[in-house]
Amino acid sequence: MTDNTSATAPASRTPLTLLGTGAMGTALARAWLAAGHRVTVWNRTPARAGALAAEGAAVAASAAEAVAANRLVVACLLDDASVGEALEHADLTGRDLVNLTTGTPGQGRARAAWATSRGARFLDGGIMAVPPMIGDPESGGYVFYSGSGALFEEHRDTLAVPAGTRYVGADPGFAALHDVALLSAMSGLFAGITHAFALIRREDIAPKDFAPLLTSWLTAMASSAHRTAERLESGDYTGGVVSGLAMQSAANATLLRTAEEQGVGTQLLTPYTDLMARRVADGHGDEDGTGMIDLLAQAGPTG
Repeated sequence: MTDNTSATAPASRTPLTLLGTGAMGTALARAWLAAGHRVTVWNRTPARAGALAAEGAAVAASAAEAVAANRLVVACLLDDASVGEALEHADLTGRDLVNLTTGTPGQGRARAAWATSRGARFLDGGIMAVPPMIGDPESGGYVFYSGSGALFEEHRDTLAVPAGTRYVGADPGFAALHDVALLSAMSGLFAGITHAFALIRREDIAPKDFAPLLTSWLTAMASSAHRTAERLESGDYTGGVVSGLAMQSAANATLLRTAEEQGVGTQLLTPYTDLMARRVADGHGDEDGTGMIDLLAQAGPTG
């Protein structure tokens, strides 16, 4: 079930409670208020809810009071521990708890079990947006949701007000897993961008002229994710390979030597090149890079 567009006027303006009025929480509250929802807010530091009060939100004196105000309760707090602390004395019986606090898959599953044991339905969320994107249908922002499918279906119009919604399954850990997987890919992308600019940093090459070349190249290469997905599902890592892993690994010497010549550290490259060399050493030089996923996934916590 996927809805990639945000809404501005849900058919049923469900009243809701929002725990946490930091930058993201405030943006969420303003989007719901603008759409005509009655919103009750709570923040550990009461003064931070003042602006929302002036915009029509009801401010609760405690988290327990805020939870009691509405069946739909959304948490957007600092971390998982903050969620547990805020809701420690709240009666969750009959409540629908939507947790938009950033966490791990394991924390999402544990928090779901915790909420269910206290009489609530639970939905975990991973926000793929920054606060300025919230409430803007054209921003492309969305939220991954996982957990109670019935809860999601009942409240999907309300949840779609701040940003698009993408339900990714009944496993309450899947929203965080999708969130972190995409953020991890972004980290690798930023690492590559950082290294590329470092290579030209001391040369007579204008970064603003180099940037369009870099973005167009990365955009073209990103499409390889579709082929990787196909190979993972089929199990065929060698069919139609144009540039085998052995060739790529050999070419890595040039990347590392260039960094040395430019006086640039290789810390951002060597973890990947080392993994590639291991896969080749294991006899998989005729594959593309897909097999490194299996190697990495089998490595365990210590690699």
